[in-house]
Amino acid sequence: MNLPNKLTLLRVALIPFFLLFIYLDAPFHFLLALLIFTAASITDALDGKIARARNLVTNFGKFLDPLADKALVLSALTVFVELDEVNMGAIPLIIIIAREFMVSGLRLIAADSGVVVAAGIWGKLKTAFTMATIIAALFWLSVRYDFNFNIAGVIVTAVDNWVIPALIWISTVLTVISGLIYLKGYWRLIDSDK
Repeated sequence: MNLPNKLTLLRVALIPFFLLFIYLDAPFHFLLALLIFTAASITDALDGKIARARNLVTNFGKFLDPLADKALVLSALTVFVELDEVNMGAIPLIIIIAREFMVSGLRLIAADSGVVVAAGIWGKLKTAFTMATIIAALFWLSVRYDFNFNIAGVIVTAVDNWVIPALIWISTVLTVISGLIYLKGYWRLIDSDK
């Protein structure tokens, strides 16, 4: 197994540790979750760059990399819906999950036709922005709850009610756009007569 695929597998392996620390009732648990999520996100940036630079692109990597991204991002967003500290709501999560099911279905249909659907630029942008949004939210949770900084109420209200939700909704819009682009690009593989 080549290095990029090992990095992708590492990203998957870090998910349980991210979940453990975000739920763990211990000092600095949001900070530890932030560090783990950030490390996992860095593997996403590295695996593709290394694969392309060293000509190590494989069908296994094209298949596993987007799945690892989905598992990591959906784990974090699902936790955010559950946590009272993140003002997110379930609607963005439902939209994002629906898009992921649609793209995964397209990938299955494409695979049946002998086509491997690699991540496009919009999918990469969506993933990068969503990961950055999650990192920002985890950073904010760590600042507020791990370090208990004395932050003005107006700032807390603005970040909790406007900044983090806006970032999540931007991620959701990018998710929808990238999903529609995938659908348009691979619509030819969907035959309603079969």
